[in-house]
Amino acid sequence: MKIIPAIDIIDGKCVRLTQGDYAQKKVYNENPLEVAKEFEAAGITNLHLVDLDGAKASQIINYKVLEKIASQTNLKIDFGGGLKSNEDLKIAFDSGANQITGGTIAVKNPKLFLSWLQKYGSEKIILGADIKNGKIATNGWQEESDIELLDFLEIYLEGGIEYVICTDISKDGLLQGSAVDLYAKIKNEFPKIKLIASGGVVSIEELEKLKELEMHGAIVGKAIYEGKIKLEDLRGGSL
Repeated sequence: MKIIPAIDIIDGKCVRLTQGDYAQKKVYNENPLEVAKEFEAAGITNLHLVDLDGAKASQIINYKVLEKIASQTNLKIDFGGGLKSNEDLKIAFDSGANQITGGTIAVKNPKLFLSWLQKYGSEKIILGADIKNGKIATNGWQEESDIELLDFLEIYLEGGIEYVICTDISKDGLLQGSAVDLYAKIKNEFPKIKLIASGGVVSIEELEKLKELEMHGAIVGKAIYEGKIKLEDLRGGSL
């Protein structure tokens, strides 16, 4: 199972939110490149980079940060946040993203998202499934839809998606544990899915639990920044 540290960007800085609330923002580093280099020095190979300004504005904004990290490290970057057009996608890939994550676009414009999947292939396009009260949330988690999670996943698995990042917003940033039961339910329903856990991961023990579920990966954010999980304990980014 891959362990994937997260860098969330607002105003070009490395921040964390609590439960997706922009009012509960904490800046951890003015320079995201420094943070990325620390991850790489610890043997980490993958990075989850989120443009929170972009998620709010519905267009790519912090692509310069992506470009800097991609050009000055060897990290494999999946990039998300506000990707809503072919132009946004081109900018993300041209700036050095290895994969992109689409969430809101998959809800609001399925036709466009599926066209990306056909054009770039399932290795490059990740489905972002953000959950609030059992339903899919959109626009930087500011809005709720009436779409049920399992229905949403089924549509896109039929459309050829392989990778899914699933975030339970109620768990995110609280350091109280991730949605293990939810992930078990998804894996039971769709065994072949390459499922990546996100939100609430707080300890190495919990990462071991997620590994037992045969998760493809787990994204770790605040637990690293708050010192709950030490980079040297991440064993080079895989369990």
